[in-house]
Parts: sequence; structure tokens; C-alpha cells
Amino acid sequence: MNYKHLHYFWMVAKEGGVTRASEKLNLTPQTISGQLSLLEGYYGVKLFNKVGRSLELSDVGQQVLSYADEIFSLGNELEQMLQDLPGERPQLLKVGIVDVVPKIIAHQILLPAVKQAGAIRMECREADLDTLLAELTLHRLDLVIAERPIPDRVSTHGVSHKLGQSSVSFFATEALRTQLAGDFPQCLHNAPMLFTNNRHKQGPSIEQWLSKYHIKPKVIAEFDDSALMKAFGQEGVGIFTGPTVFEHEFEQQHNVKAIGKTDEIYEAFYAIYIEKRANPPIVKEIIDTAIQSLFSGGRVEK
Repeated sequence: MNYKHLHYFWMVAKEGGVTRASEKLNLTPQTISGQLSLLEGYYGVKLFNKVGRSLELSDVGQQVLSYADEIFSLGNELEQMLQDLPGERPQLLKVGIVDVVPKIIAHQILLPAVKQAGAIRMECREADLDTLLAELTLHRLDLVIAERPIPDRVSTHGVSHKLGQSSVSFFATEALRTQLAGDFPQCLHNAPMLFTNNRHKQGPSIEQWLSKYHIKPKVIAEFDDSALMKAFGQEGVGIFTGPTVFEHEFEQQHNVKAIGKTDEIYEAFYAIYIEKRANPPIVKEIIDTAIQSLFSGGRVEK
């Protein structure tokens, strides 16, 4: 088998077309199309069907893709193993952080990796969960830090290891806090509130909790980036939420005070990885340290 031709096929299938694959491979579309034709001609099969101006995998193409996934995933795993051999070079740890995970949480979870005095070189990238799980499946990442386990709809051999969960605290500047009427949580009624757009993905929603206590805050703004939300909260624009486990750090970093907390809303955090022949030892250390130092308890969910 010509593995170069197979790799071109794999890239076209993964990128969704010849043009995007050619950009990734730094080749002309004509070159890739020609190599695909050679692969199909050699085996006498049709790997793609043309639908309008798009290409769709044929039934045979779907089967070939499943084999190609394993072949090139093992190649990436082999490359990672060779990079991790003992020597003068630091061990490479490739981490994906889901974009909704608070930076302070990710920082504390990954801190053991950078404390090893040059033994580990860490590469971090941030994206949505689906994107990072695809990279993990292809062994382009060693670990993903997420706010939820692998969804049931995703087909992967990954393990979702629950690091723990935290209740939610509400924070406000001192000036804003003095304007609130009544005790917590009734003081949130008619109070300015800042939300994150991902709040519906984590456990019971804040809206459900507020409704339970007949509280209607004034929603000032919603953010994709929780760091931006905290920046506005620090300016006294509105009340914002954060994991109670880092309540003290939030107060120090953002010059705010916790006005109350609830265990009825929580944020959970997971370490997701692929069980393979040679997982970097630091992955287990990161998980164990997070469970013991940041959270209480943990479990494995597949």
C-alpha cells in the first residue's frame, strides 16, 4: 500500500474537501486529486461520491477511513513515545483546555507539570470540547481539561476522570455589595448580574435556582469568556459567579467579596485522556494532585 496516497485520502476526509486538504498539506488541489484517483484506480474502488460541488465518503470510503484513523493515530502515538524517551530533552505534554473552563482552575490543575524543573515542556491550546476530543482521538493531545465528561454522542475510547466539583459563589465589589437589599440570596433580586453563555452546560442552571427562590436579577451582560465577565465584575458593573473552591483567590485577584454561595449549583471538572501503551506519567500525577489538593473525591466515567 502507498501510505502517502492513503494519507492524502485521510486528510481530504478529515478536512472535508480537496481544497482545504491541499492548504494543510501545502500541495495543489490537482496533485491531491490525482493521487486520490491513483489510489482508487489501484484498488478498483470509489472512495468518494461527488454531491454537487462537495465530496462525500462512499460506504467503502467510510471503512477505509476507520482503518486510516487507527494507522495515523498510532503513527502520532509512536512519534510521541520517541519524543518522550529519556534524555536531555524535556518530556512534551500536549494539553487541551476547553474554552469555558476558568483559567484559574486550569492553572491550578496543570501546575504540577511546570513545577518539575525543566523535566516537562507543556504545550496548551484552547478550543471547544468537540475540537479537542477530535485532537485527542488522533493522539495530537495527551490530556484535555473539561467542564463535563465525554458526551454520549462522541465515539471515542477516551476516559473521563472526574477531578471533583465545586459549589458556586457570588461575587461583587464592596461598593456594589453595599447597595444590595436583604440577605443572600434575596439580595440578588433586581440586582445587576453578569452571566456566562455556557452556564446551561454545567449541572443545574442558575436560572432554575433563581426561579426556585423567586429571584429576578437584572441581567446586564452575557459572555463567552469568563475572564471578560470577571473584568466587568471587578469594575462593579454586576455580580458574577465562580467556583467556591477558589473563593479566596477570586477575592484577591479581582478585588471583590463573596456575598454568598450555594451547593445547589455546582461546577464539575474532568481530565480526559486516551488509554494507550505509554501515557506520560505526568498525566496521572496531574489527576491525583487535583483530586487530593483541589477537590474531594473523584471517579472514572467512560
